[in-house]
Amino acid sequence: MKLHISMIAAALSLICVVPASANPPATSYGPQLEGFQYPHPVRRFEFSSQGKQLSMAFMDIAPTGAANGRSIVLLHGKNFCGATWEATIGVLAQAGYRVIVPDQIGFCASTKPDGYQFSFDQLAANTHALLASLGVERAIILGHSMGGMLAARYALSYPQSVERLVMVNPLGLEDWQAEGVPYATIDQLYQNELKTSFDSIKAYQQRFYYNGQWKPEYDRWVSMAAGMYAGPGKDLVARNQAQTSDMIFTQPVVHEFGRMTVPTLLMIGGKDRTAPGANRAPKEIANKLGHYDELGRRAAKAIPNATLVEFPALGHSPQVESPDEFHKALIRSLASQT
Repeated sequence: MKLHISMIAAALSLICVVPASANPPATSYGPQLEGFQYPHPVRRFEFSSQGKQLSMAFMDIAPTGAANGRSIVLLHGKNFCGATWEATIGVLAQAGYRVIVPDQIGFCASTKPDGYQFSFDQLAANTHALLASLGVERAIILGHSMGGMLAARYALSYPQSVERLVMVNPLGLEDWQAEGVPYATIDQLYQNELKTSFDSIKAYQQRFYYNGQWKPEYDRWVSMAAGMYAGPGKDLVARNQAQTSDMIFTQPVVHEFGRMTVPTLLMIGGKDRTAPGANRAPKEIANKLGHYDELGRRAAKAIPNATLVEFPALGHSPQVESPDEFHKALIRSLASQT
């Protein structure tokens, strides 16, 4: 494990508790999600990266059931935040896990830096430094969507620190650029991000995430994301989102699955059709992308020591769409390997 000891020591002295604030009636939030209530107290990991002073928001929840001595880290997706894991946090804490839930730099309640070079390696290094500052040497790393892609990179970079890798409908099970999806510049992506609204987020999620079905409880998570675009930090939020979209498109991990050395659990909603950039591709290419029922099975074959759990009737976010079904499968799978 190679860490800058001075950075970790400084970080330990700078972790503080930030009380959660109440949700206002308005749907406009600050650039660090000021005004949105998280389900648990939000703490902050202060550190330096790329010459910038950054603040990573995170929740650290102690077991509420009999402690099992295991820690699990939940990594959010691009259109999600740590708060979206609310139900999963409760289930895991009750099952005896210490649950750590960061918001990545550039997202949600964390710093939105200007001129930052986003990469999965960098976000993995940031997360590793956070865990080191908390004294967590080894943990289960669970990631959803973009967080699944990040979790894979984390497991490849820090295998000795990963007890088990869990990927829930991760992005990056196919290389969209290699499949023929045209590249979009960050400037083009930024202009598109500036058009983001509650309605555009909901329409996208309804189409790709939930197989055309919608439940009223999903609106909270759409409002969470849309509120930052409606607030005073809209420009920087949009720019960071454009940069991370570029990161997702240009930094595939699927070609490295064969190098994975940690036990891996894939949890796949088979109705998912997420394929970033597919809207830019010719129809004949777009129609071939995002078939998670096939992609999950292909990934399970490519990753050594992988287990596949399928939810054929669910979409991109099985933990949101059918929490009871998802959590039963998760707890059972985690208990099967201790």
